Amino acid sequence: MPIWRSAWPAASRRASAREARRAGPAMKSMGAAAAGARLERMRASPRWDAAGAVFRNVHPILPHLRDPQVPAPTLSDFLRGGGRRLPAGPLPADDPRDTWRRAPDSGLRATWLGHSTVLLEIDGRRVLTDPVWGKRASPSTLVGPRRFQPAPVALRAMPPVDLVVLSHDHYDHLDYPTVRALAATAVPFVTSLGVGAHLEAWGVAPSRIHELDWWETFALPGSELTVTAAPSQHFSGRGLRDRNATLWSAMVVRSARHAVFFSGDTGLTTEYAAIRERLGPFDLVMLEVGAYHPSWGHIHLGPRHALEALQLLGGGALLPVHWGTFALAMHDWDEPVETLLELGPPPGARLLLPLLGQAIEPAHDHEPRPWWRSVDGQRGMAPAMGAAAATDGAPSAVMPWPSD
Repeated sequence: MPIWRSAWPAASRRASAREARRAGPAMKSMGAAAAGARLERMRASPRWDAAGAVFRNVHPILPHLRDPQVPAPTLSDFLRGGGRRLPAGPLPADDPRDTWRRAPDSGLRATWLGHSTVLLEIDGRRVLTDPVWGKRASPSTLVGPRRFQPAPVALRAMPPVDLVVLSHDHYDHLDYPTVRALAATAVPFVTSLGVGAHLEAWGVAPSRIHELDWWETFALPGSELTVTAAPSQHFSGRGLRDRNATLWSAMVVRSARHAVFFSGDTGLTTEYAAIRERLGPFDLVMLEVGAYHPSWGHIHLGPRHALEALQLLGGGALLPVHWGTFALAMHDWDEPVETLLELGPPPGARLLLPLLGQAIEPAHDHEPRPWWRSVDGQRGMAPAMGAAAATDGAPSAVMPWPSD
C-alpha cells in the first residue's frame, strides 16, 4: 500500500476511489498498460520479474543509502509543510532563443529549462530530455505538486527538436499535456521498455516510439547520434496498481564528438562504474539532486550521493537537474544546490549552476555562483511555507506517494 494512503481516513479514501472510477477513461493522463508484442518484449528483459509481473532493481542496494533512524515521511507530513519548501518569488531566468540561433562553438551546449528538462545541442542535433511544460506533476489539473513558475520558453516557442528522450513514466518526467503537444510534430521518442504504451495512447505514432532495455542503443537515422539506455535504481508507476509496470533508465546521448550522461531518477549504484567503462567518458553529466530524503536514498541521489555518482562516472562537468521546479520532498527548495556549493566538486570535476534558461557550453569555463539566493534575499529568510501552497491539497486517489 502506498505510504500516503494511510494518511487519509478510510471513508475519504473510499469516496476518492469512487470518484476516480467514475472518471474512468477521462483520466487519460494516467496512460495505458502494455499489451501484445510490447508486453512480450518486456517479459524477455533480464529485469522482468515473472512472478510479480513487474520490473525490479536487480543490483544489490548499497547498505548506507537509507538511514534506518529516520522514518519515511507520510503524505500528512508532506501536506503539513514547514521550512522553506517553496521560493519566496519567481526564480531569475534567461531567454535563450537568441543564443539558440547560433551554433555552439564547441559543438555541445545545454539549456536547463526546469526540473529534468534540458535542451541538448550536440553536433548539429537537438535533443530534449524529460520534457515537462505542464503546470502540475500530477494526473490532475486541479491538485498535485504545482511548478514554481512557467518554463523560461513556452513549448510553442521552442525550436524544432530531433529527438525526445524519456527516462521513465513518473509525472514529473512524463507529462501528458507536453507529450500531447509533441505528438502533433514528427519528433521521435526514445524511452524505457513499456513507456511507449503511454505515448501511443496519447497520440504518438508507433513508428516514432523506440523503447530500450538497458544497454540497448537507438541510432537516429541520417545522423551520427545515438541514445543508449543504462542502469538506474528507481521505480515507476502512474497509479496505485501499476508500480514498476514499466522500466526506468539512465540515458547516454552520444555523437561522433561528444557524450552526455542523463541520470533520470536513481539512487546511488555501483553500476555507474560499468556505465563509465562501457559508455564513457562524458563531456557533460546531468544528475538528479533534488526531491530526496534520508529514507529514500535507494531511489534518489540527492546532492551528496550525486557527487559520489559523478566520481563513479569518471568526473567531468556536472549539471544538476531535478530541482528548482516542484516541491516533491521535505527539504528546502534550494538545499540541493546549496549543499553542492558547500561540498564542491570532486577532483577532476566541475560544477555548472546555470540560471533557468541559460544556455551553457560545458567546454567553456563557468564560475558557479549562487544566483538563487536573490530569490529569498539572504538564505534562510524566506517565509516558511507548507506543501499545500504548492499542491492545492492532497494528490488524487489515483496517485502514489512518493510520486517521483
